[in-house]
Amino acid sequence: MLIHASESSVKQHLCYWDAKTGDAVAADLLVSTTLNPAQTEALARLLAGHSPILVSAHAYERNGVNAIPEVFADELAKRLGWEVDGGVVQMNVVSHTGADGFSRLARQPEFDGAIQPGAEYVMVDDFVGMGGTLTNLRGHIEANGGKVQAAVALTGKPHSAKLRLEQSTLDKLRNRHGAELEHWWQERFGHAFDALTESEARYLIRTPDAATVRDRIAAAEQAGDRPQGGE
Repeated sequence: MLIHASESSVKQHLCYWDAKTGDAVAADLLVSTTLNPAQTEALARLLAGHSPILVSAHAYERNGVNAIPEVFADELAKRLGWEVDGGVVQMNVVSHTGADGFSRLARQPEFDGAIQPGAEYVMVDDFVGMGGTLTNLRGHIEANGGKVQAAVALTGKPHSAKLRLEQSTLDKLRNRHGAELEHWWQERFGHAFDALTESEARYLIRTPDAATVRDRIAAAEQAGDRPQGGE
């Protein structure tokens, strides 16, 4: 995937928090000053001869709808002459902004909205951390007959630019935590370790043992169920 700007240039921008909580004007100012023309050109070269549909990770935050991905997709559409699909939306609030890795793993975004069977898509988000949001969006698109060709983010962790899990990383994860944890994971999340992103798998590999993984996931789930400001 392509990442346009450094985290500091985006997250320290004066318009960032207003944009993150739904201010479209702030989002437009943020995107216009941090979008990287070279990365836009790289995307155009990557998909030369194609006319994909841009679809944003239309995410709900606790304080409002994140306006950045949609505005980012609209700006890319203007520059590239591609279509934008604004009908795909995130159905649940996961509160990933500022969350740690286990909170991101425990609270997975779910998407809904019509997909054109056979159509090509480019996914757009404001931030890629562990890649789970884009992976779930890709799952929604592909489960409904679409084809994901690329993904772009305004900012993110450079090591998270590779979403697809390497076989060597999957082998390390299975050797580290064994079949019992993978079975538990499949029961809890509906998929095995092979559906994780590269960053998610590496995060679990760094966790000392399977019991810690289960405990931290459970704690993150409980924290996510509390009302904002709750103890």
